[in-house]
Amino acid sequence: MKKIVVVGLVFLALSCKGKEEESFGKQEETTVSEGMVAEKQSPEKLGEAIFKGKGNCVACHQVDKKVIGPSLQDIAKIYKDKNADIVTFLKGEGEPIVDPSQYEVMKTNFAVTKAMSDDELKALEAYVYSNLK
Repeated sequence: MKKIVVVGLVFLALSCKGKEEESFGKQEETTVSEGMVAEKQSPEKLGEAIFKGKGNCVACHQVDKKVIGPSLQDIAKIYKDKNADIVTFLKGEGEPIVDPSQYEVMKTNFAVTKAMSDDELKALEAYVYSNLK
């Protein structure tokens, strides 16, 4: 009887695994602990998720228009033209070069960006540059 219950639980656990649809484009794979394989997001996708999620950047920035802060297209263009480093700015270590008049507003968000890992900040930078027109 115990074998039937164990087999039933194993079957139930395996059948509950969700199957994801294959997304457009190729996902990178990386090996994680215990030999499991996890999908790794592209830096741009991770940056977009952070921008719209835990970073809450979308509250002040839009892709193509100025809201409270400058648009992502403006940020990308100016940082590229000046060969500046977005990550350094997000760490609170760089001077404002896009819209210095809004710097005080942005400074309040450095608590969020300073808590992010370098990979997360680089992903945000990649997402900003992906909107360059």
